[in-house]
Amino acid sequence: MATVGYVEVNRANWNSRVPHHVQGYGLERFREDPHHLSHVVRFDTARLGSIQDLDVVHLQCHIGTDTLSLARLGAATVTGLDFSAPALEAAAQLALECGAVVDYVEGELYDAVDLLGANRFDLVYTGIGALCWLPDIRRWAEVVAALLRPGGRLFMREGHPVLWALCDPRPDGLLVLEYPYFETDGVPFSEPFSYVEHVEPLASPDILHFNHGLAQVITALMEAGLVLRSIEEHDTVPWNPLGDAMEMAEEGEYRLRDGAERLPATYTLQALKPAP
Repeated sequence: MATVGYVEVNRANWNSRVPHHVQGYGLERFREDPHHLSHVVRFDTARLGSIQDLDVVHLQCHIGTDTLSLARLGAATVTGLDFSAPALEAAAQLALECGAVVDYVEGELYDAVDLLGANRFDLVYTGIGALCWLPDIRRWAEVVAALLRPGGRLFMREGHPVLWALCDPRPDGLLVLEYPYFETDGVPFSEPFSYVEHVEPLASPDILHFNHGLAQVITALMEAGLVLRSIEEHDTVPWNPLGDAMEMAEEGEYRLRDGAERLPATYTLQALKPAP
């Protein structure tokens, strides 16, 4: 499978995940509690700080649980962008049921500036498991920089490239780097089940996955004109990627059962677009 056509392959996969994620994301908690936030947003609330009255865009927003959470934190406007029409339908329905005003736009990430407009947002937000679907980290960084107003900020928490490079759990318990750490043309996988529990396999299990080294991400942002504000690596991740090798940690995250200090599982990064 080549990089050409990756959008169609990955979009089909994410379209097929939507009905399972609608059932497995705990959407009833958002409907029942007007103050409920997604786990991903709640984990980083202190780092995110106040977003009161900011214009916010959530890139690769999927079914909108993080997007809705940002709206609940007091943003002036919230826009969600995703390439999956079924995901956006579910996101819009959730926002409607929760009385939130969110503008959802269908489109591919690299077309975001044409779709949404340049210099429009105070905050670009992106969550876990977003960058691994994009083949070119420099183009992504250029999009982020173009969307931000001068003085605006990128906020992201992402799976660590070391985690993405690990092989599936081994019987001997060793952690082994099997897949590329640095950006390549992509690695094809066929995964019949998503990261939420479901009985029926995905209708479109094939994906093309792209890793990006931590320095590649930071350098891309710097070359796009952004200034690194902070980066923090975490030894936890909000799903279990390694089976019995992981155990439940605080805040509903998972950590290596033995020697957690061996694995950087996720990271939180912030970068600023300098004001004139």
